[in-house]
Amino acid sequence: MAQTLDYKCPHCDARIEFDAGTQRMKCPFCDSEFDVASLIKKDEILNSQQPDSFEWESKQDEFASDAYNMNVYTCNTCGGEIMGDENTAATSCPFCGNPVVMSGRLSGVLKPDFVIPFKLDKKAAKQKLKDYVSTKRFAPSTFKSENKLEEIKGIYVPFWLFDSDIDAAVQYKATKVRTWSDSKYEYTETSYFDVFREGTMSFANIPVDGSSKMPDDLMESIEPFDFSQAVDFQTAYLAGYLADKYDVTMEQSTERANQRVKTSAEDTLKDTVRGYTSVTPQSTSVQLLKGISKYALYPVWLLNTSYKGEKYTFAMNGQTGKFVGNLPVDGKKLLALFAGCTVGLTPILYILGKLLELF
Repeated sequence: MAQTLDYKCPHCDARIEFDAGTQRMKCPFCDSEFDVASLIKKDEILNSQQPDSFEWESKQDEFASDAYNMNVYTCNTCGGEIMGDENTAATSCPFCGNPVVMSGRLSGVLKPDFVIPFKLDKKAAKQKLKDYVSTKRFAPSTFKSENKLEEIKGIYVPFWLFDSDIDAAVQYKATKVRTWSDSKYEYTETSYFDVFREGTMSFANIPVDGSSKMPDDLMESIEPFDFSQAVDFQTAYLAGYLADKYDVTMEQSTERANQRVKTSAEDTLKDTVRGYTSVTPQSTSVQLLKGISKYALYPVWLLNTSYKGEKYTFAMNGQTGKFVGNLPVDGKKLLALFAGCTVGLTPILYILGKLLELF
C-alpha cells in the first residue's frame, strides 16, 4: 500500500510539497522554499533524540530520634512540624506566629547529610529589616515607626540538593530580520532557521525547598547559599534554633529539579547560538547520568511584623544576609508620582521602570 509522507512548513505549519520546477520543497500558503536535503537532515536529527530521562538516586539514612534527643513541635493552626533538641523552647510557630506544643519524639526521619551553620545573628536580622524598609520609597511613612516586630526565629529549612551529569540536545527556531525602505515603502524580511545544539553538562547542589509551608518564591528569592561552607550534619548546630521538618519528599521534589536542569540546559546551549534576531527552543532531550540527591539544612531568619491589623513576613538568608519580603504600599505616594507626570508614553515607561526597581 502506498504511503504519503507529510512535511510541515516550519513557518506556518502547513503541508509542503515537492516543486518539480525548482527542485525544492515549497509551501503553497506562505511561499517558503526549503532544500530537500536540509529537511531530511532535520528529520534524522529529531528522530534520533530520545525522550527525557530523569532517574535520581537517594542515599539518605533514617536516624533514631532517641540517639539524637530530637523532639517535634506541631502547630495546631497551620500544621507545621518543627524539629529541635530536647532543650529547645518553642513558644510560637515561625510560619504563622501561633503557639506550638511539643508532640513527642521524632521517628523514621531522615538524617540530613549537611548543614550550613548560621553566620548572622538575630541582631543582624533586625537591622536588615530596618535597612530594608528605609529603602522602599512607596512604603507608608508610619510603617517604619508603627509596625511591630512580633516574631523573629532562626530556623533551618530543609532542602533537597541534586547533583548530576546530563547529555542534552535542543532544537531552536531562530530568525534573522532585515529592514529597508525606499521613497514609497518600508520593507521587512524575516528569514527562519532550524538550529540544533547538543552537549554534556554537570550540575551540583541544585536546591529544592523541602517544606510545603515555606513559600517557594520566598526561599528562591534569598538564594544562593554558599555550599562550600556546608559541614557534615551534627545536632549541635541546632542549639538555640529550630529546624523545619521536611514534608516534601525527595521523590516529590524531583519534578522541580528536573525543570531546573532542563531550563538551564536550554539556556546554556542557547548562549552558543549567535547572530540571530530571536532564538526560541522548540524541542529538548535531556538524558540524566549519575543523578544523586542529598539532604541539607539551610539557615533562614523569619521575621513576622504587624501593621494596621495585617501580618507581613520577611526572610533573611542566615548565611549571606540577603533580605526579602512584601511591604504595604502608600497609595497617596503613588498618586503623587503619577500627578507629577504628563500623559504620554515616556512618563508611563519611567513610572513602570521605577516601580520595577522598588519591588
